[in-house]
Amino acid sequence: MADPTLTEPLDFTCPRCALATSAEFYGPCENCRDQLRATLGGASREMEAARYEPKMNVTPNAVATKD
Repeated sequence: MADPTLTEPLDFTCPRCALATSAEFYGPCENCRDQLRATLGGASREMEAARYEPKMNVTPNAVATKD
């Protein structure tokens, strides 16, 4: 079985700038990726998820509430 970490680079045309490139995965070339990171990339930030609150029509499980 082939080692999945040792893949051959693909030769393809960059979908963004149409220049020939070689990379492990299909996508923008290295120059386009750098340009996209500079223009679109931003610092990551922590997001707080809203607390789940069930709807009023949801009733608790009868077995769980049995005394």
